Amino acid sequence: MKVDQAVAAYVGFKQSLGIRFSTEARTLKSFSKSVGRVDLDRVGPMQVRVFLEGNGPLTRFWHRKFDALRGFYRFCVARGYCRRDPLPTVAPKCPQSFTPYIYSEDEIGRLLEAAAGRANCNIDASTSRTLLLLLYASGLRISEAMNLDMVDVDLEEGLLHIRETKFYKTRLVPTGKDLSRVLRGYALLRCQWPPIGPNTPFLLTRRGKRVSRAGAEEAFKQIREQAGVRRVDGARYQPRLHDLRHTFAQTRLVRWYREGADVQRLLPQLATYLGHVHITGTQRYLSMTPDLLKLASLRFEQFALGGADRA
Repeated sequence: MKVDQAVAAYVGFKQSLGIRFSTEARTLKSFSKSVGRVDLDRVGPMQVRVFLEGNGPLTRFWHRKFDALRGFYRFCVARGYCRRDPLPTVAPKCPQSFTPYIYSEDEIGRLLEAAAGRANCNIDASTSRTLLLLLYASGLRISEAMNLDMVDVDLEEGLLHIRETKFYKTRLVPTGKDLSRVLRGYALLRCQWPPIGPNTPFLLTRRGKRVSRAGAEEAFKQIREQAGVRRVDGARYQPRLHDLRHTFAQTRLVRWYREGADVQRLLPQLATYLGHVHITGTQRYLSMTPDLLKLASLRFEQFALGGADRA
């Protein structure tokens, strides 16, 4: 069987199980393109190594490609599409995990001020500011915010209808009174721009098009630079738009600790709110910041001394 045919069969099998599998599908199609339209058994260890290593330094992407190929070859060997897999038996040490950036309240204020001053840009000041507040106050994924249509934003009830997200889930996300006020204000401006209708995009560019993820991230890069928000911890990447989702989760956890809430009981609710299938997905968004460490230590001290019985 040819590599591209086997890739199509494997991707189709995974998606028939209800798995989106879009990232892995792109990786495997890239692998198929790199080796050419040859039989599976003609792909050797050297071709696999070239694909895995790419052109740049070793990153965690090496392991993501490796995991995609490992599942692919297990599928092919089990069905007799090939006799063996040419994957390396020893994987290099995985680089240190990426550490998300948690924005302070001061930095959020500077970002909003910089967004409000945008002029002569494809994404204007009102849209930029609304997007930042939407992500910061609701914890949506960037793609979820981009995909909102007018009909998905219930301004009367203060609800966002998030449809067909990462795990084929649809959920309702309530918005607080402050965010609801921001969305109502933007909707009034939004209704003055074409196109208008329930199934048209909520967030628009100056040209009346749906804001794209690439466009939003480029606009945020300009806003961040203007606001002077930068990492000083030596990390490879500067603060990202997606880090607003991390900041939302972290801020919610800190607030619960300060309120004396039962954090362990509430974590599954946070996972549902964020659209995660399992709580392990939410744990990726909870970094041990100094504030969180201090609050968790105080909570444990109370527990150890026989005070509060909640962790």
